[in-house]
Formats: sequence, C-alpha cells, structure tokens
Amino acid sequence: MKTDSSTPSSLLNIIPGAGPNGSQKKGVTLFLLITLIAFLLILLIQADLVLISFRSLFTAIALVLSAPQTFQEIFTAEILEFWIAALYLVTIPIILTVIAWKSGRKKTAEQQKNDTDTLSLGKISLRAFMRHTIALYASAIVFVLYSAAFLAPFIAPFSPYDQQDFLVTAYQPPLSRLEALVLRQPKNLLIPLQEGHKTAVNLANSLISDFQLLKTRNEPNAIRFVDEYRVEGTSVIYRQGMRTKTIALGELVKGRNNNIAVKRTFILGTDQYGRDILSRVIYGSKISLSIGFLVVLISVTLGTVIGVTSGYFGGWIDALMMRIVDILIAFPALFLILIIIATFGNSIYLIVITLSFTGWMGVARIVRSQVLSLKEQEFILAAKSLGLSSMRIIFRHLAPNTLTPVIIAATLRIGSIILTEAGLSFLGLGVQPPTPSWGNIINEGRDSLLNYWWISTFPGIAILTTVVCFNLIGDGVRDALDPRMRG
Repeated sequence: MKTDSSTPSSLLNIIPGAGPNGSQKKGVTLFLLITLIAFLLILLIQADLVLISFRSLFTAIALVLSAPQTFQEIFTAEILEFWIAALYLVTIPIILTVIAWKSGRKKTAEQQKNDTDTLSLGKISLRAFMRHTIALYASAIVFVLYSAAFLAPFIAPFSPYDQQDFLVTAYQPPLSRLEALVLRQPKNLLIPLQEGHKTAVNLANSLISDFQLLKTRNEPNAIRFVDEYRVEGTSVIYRQGMRTKTIALGELVKGRNNNIAVKRTFILGTDQYGRDILSRVIYGSKISLSIGFLVVLISVTLGTVIGVTSGYFGGWIDALMMRIVDILIAFPALFLILIIIATFGNSIYLIVITLSFTGWMGVARIVRSQVLSLKEQEFILAAKSLGLSSMRIIFRHLAPNTLTPVIIAATLRIGSIILTEAGLSFLGLGVQPPTPSWGNIINEGRDSLLNYWWISTFPGIAILTTVVCFNLIGDGVRDALDPRMRG
C-alpha cells in the first residue's frame, strides 16, 4: 500500500502556529503581547505625569498661537523630552494593537499557497527576514533600547543630573537601598508666575506650573539622604558620613504611617557624585542611539545621492567625485574628526555633522557600482528612449533598485557609529558632562574600575549589546534581500 508522505507537512501547514515557522510566529505574538502590557503598565504607573505632559503640550500649542515670544521665554528642552515620551507611550500601543489585529486576519494555507507567485519583492524579503530567528531577537532588543531612550523621563528613577548628598550616596554598589528625609522645601527653585489676567498670561502661568511638576517628576519636596537618623523631641538627629546634624521636626514632611523618611533603591549603583547609574545609562541611550541613527541617515542619503549622480552622468563628474572619495577614504577618518572637533569645539550637533560627512564614501562607491550596471539595462534604455528626464530616471528607476546594498550598509554602520561616538566621549572630545552618554559614563569610571566596577561596566554592556544587535540585524537584512541566501 502506497503511503502519502506529503500528508504530515500538509497538516503542519494547515495548523496555525505549527510547522517550521511556528515558533517564530508564536515568538512575535508573545513579543507584541509583552510589549503592549509593558507600555500599558508604564502608562498606568505614570498616569499623572502623562496627563500633565499632554496638558502642558496643549497649553503650549495654545500659547504659541497667542503669544509665541512668551512661550520662547519659558520653554526648555527638558520639557520636550516629556512631550515626546508621552506621545510615544500612547502611539506605540495603538500601533501594536493594529499590527496584532491585522496579523489575526490570517489567510488559509491554500490562499497563501495560491498567492505565493503574486507576492512583491518586499513581502518576500520580509518573510525571509522573519525566518531569521537571531535577527528577530536582535530587533526586539534594539526596539527595547530605543523605547527606553524615548521613555526615559517616565522610566528613569532619578534625574541623571542629581548630585544628591554624595557623602551618603557616592560609590554605592548595585541594589543599594538608602533612607532619605523628606523636607518641606521645594526640590527645585520655583519659577515666578507672571502677573495679569490676560489669556496669554493665564496660559503662561499654567504652563509654568506644569513645567515645575514635570521637572520634579510630580515630587515637589526635596529629600536628604542619610546613613541613619533618630527623633528626639521636636528635633531629628541624622548622620551623613562623618557628620552629625540636627533638623527641626517641623521642617520635615510626614508620609504614610507618620514616617518622615522614604527609601530609595539604586538598582545599578551610583557614581562618585551620587548620581544614579541606571538613570544615566537610560538617558545616555538617547544620545548614543540618536547620534547613530542621525549619522547613518545623513551619510547614507549623501552617499546615495553622490553615488547615483556619479554613476549615471559619468564623464568628468564621475572622475571628480570619485577622486574626492579616494582622497577622503585615504585620509584617516579619526584624525579628521579630531582635527575638526579641536578646531571648532565639541557639541552634539558638530559630532553628528562630522561623523556624517566622514562616513558616506563607502555608500557612494557601492551605489555607483550598482548604477553603472543598472544604467545599461533594457528598462533604463527604454526610459531614455521614451524621453524621460534624468531626474525621473534617477529617482523612479535607478535609486529604488540600489536600495538593497544601501539598507545593508546602513544597518551594519549604525553599530560602528555608536562605537565611534562612545570613543570620542571616552576621550573627552564627544558629548560633554554632565550630559550623559555611554562613552563619557565609562570615562568617569575608568580611574576606579577595580574598586567601583559598576560605573563603567553597565554602559559598556549597553554599548556591546547595541552594536552586536545591529550587526545581527544587518546580517539578517543581507540574507533576506539576497536571493541566493533566500534560496
């Protein structure tokens, strides 16, 4: 009797989640579910700050329309971080819900089989990438890192700039738990409200009040970390290091169960100034990841434009541009970066511009080689014979067909850019303290690495994880876009 060997595989294709790709589908579904729950938990825990952020955003929009000069006087970049975080916190769950809803509307196995021949190149590449398990894990980790960067104001336990009572908090190891007295005095200096009853004044005062709440993370009272304390009558005697001080009980705020102190946990420890390492690593991810993304975006765009122009027009244009590329490639990029920074000073914007304009040459060469082979193809000759303009041929036919190597180069280059920025910050030529970046956090802990290892270790792990994940994503994109690797 003849046995139908195709039956088991057919059954595997019909059963949802079964078959060779079943684990990947379950993993993606589980990741979407966990991410959605995590965002909703953050939204629930930080509901007060999120509401204040949106309220201040709408107030700021109204103030810009009515009195832009007044808004410019009270606006700070720190508040922009809360607005971005609030928008990101609300937008991502909506996007994930839409993705989950669409993925739930699956086609039957027969429909998928019949539609295989009509799939676009993008869908075929996406399916190939979804079969690359390691790249999917790396993509999930990168998504978590970027989410932490966007949501830093809501998930960081402390401000990254707080140098608070370093006699007590300096060099605390990970998972340290310290007591702090809650004072009646405000945490930050109060911003004076404007006088008047006009609409613009009311909007400005409302915005100032919201800004004050956001800056203090809705905890207006200052705290004072202590090693120990005791209450004697109407006074509180506390110790900070070798110093013993006294404060009136009336200057403290009583909390639940009449406690005058609260406990704070430093999950990754503190540095020499008593600043929380976890908060600085989270805020440092904003700098490192943003610089990596912006530099790659600018350099890839510039390299693509120059490569397409050089390859398409040829002649003296090609010769001139390629000689410029040869000179810039021959000159050591690191020395050029150091010269520019030493001449014009160091700032985040200068670092982005410098890294962008020293990293486009490889992309330009790749794109040029692709254009040289593509412009002799029949579809380009047909477009020329139809009288299409050069710009239309470049942007409609040539540029889209050079995206494959460009995307691969971009994903592989982000990791190297992050390493370069971290190296510059480590040398003191990048992002300047107290603004945190992974590189300058490592630099701050290098002199005490043996005794206080956690200061440099955790940002170093963040750099290592990010660079490895981007390289793995680049490998997955390369395999997905290469027909020979897709099989």
